Amino acid sequence: MRWLLVLLFSVAHAQEFPQRAPIEITVLFPAGSSADVTARMLADGMGKQLNQRVMVVNRPGAGGAIGYKHVASQKPDGYSLVWNSNSISTTFHSAQLAFDYTAFEPVARVLVESVVLAVRADAKWKSLAELVADAKARPNAISIGHSGAGSHTHLSLAALTHAAGIEANEVPFAVAQVVPSLLGGHVDAIVQFPAALAAPLKQSQARLLVQLTSARDPSFVDVPTAREQGVDVALDAWRGIAAPKGTPPPTIDLLEKAIRATVESEAFAKGSANLAVRPGFLPAREFGELVARDDAAIARLMLQIGLKKP
Repeated sequence: MRWLLVLLFSVAHAQEFPQRAPIEITVLFPAGSSADVTARMLADGMGKQLNQRVMVVNRPGAGGAIGYKHVASQKPDGYSLVWNSNSISTTFHSAQLAFDYTAFEPVARVLVESVVLAVRADAKWKSLAELVADAKARPNAISIGHSGAGSHTHLSLAALTHAAGIEANEVPFAVAQVVPSLLGGHVDAIVQFPAALAAPLKQSQARLLVQLTSARDPSFVDVPTAREQGVDVALDAWRGIAAPKGTPPPTIDLLEKAIRATVESEAFAKGSANLAVRPGFLPAREFGELVARDDAAIARLMLQIGLKKP
């Protein structure tokens, strides 16, 4: 009898969802960051599909832990969502978060991003090999910025230095300050998402040395991967939508459909290209399988490079 009551409640909720209130997407980083801009693009499309306002609220801090904690504590009714990423694993395995990805229901993967290492346009290094050779000759002399302890960019940089056998001066910044710190000469290089570098690249203020991914991003076909340059590093980044554990399946289905229609639209494709990200829709089940695989891989990598906490 209990299962029947739960089923009836779930169906009734799905019939009224999302008419009761606006939907809120928590973004784990500040306004103006690549995560924020892409989330607002998604929210706009979802709002049109669902005929309901979809708001973006920025809750930055602790590598994403603040935002994850907020959403995990909300009612599982579909009205509170998180713009999640690989950070769900990095924050958990670095002990910044007390729970892992299983605290959420996967809804859909939305896009993929290629983490890159960038230098100023006037930098002396023209390739990863040149930077690595210099770093070996001058341990800890080259400063490389990232988006803070436990972030995907931090993990990517740590994996790069470990695989290349170099020592660099790793400098954490607030997300919005990473690119300005490079352009202002405060660091020699940065590991960052291309979306944050879109304007400096177009204005020839910055140059990409390497992509830390498994394959070349079509937007940067002339920039080789680390593996192509003899350094075994590949950390593909993704962003998607997740809901608190227990969100009714019919609600997940409705959100998934709205996301799919948005991601496959011409407007989203055009906006993604402008931001140097790639639409990469995956439905809930496949997205959940990807998150689980990535979590295991990230845990192994963090243990290997000394970032995983007991």
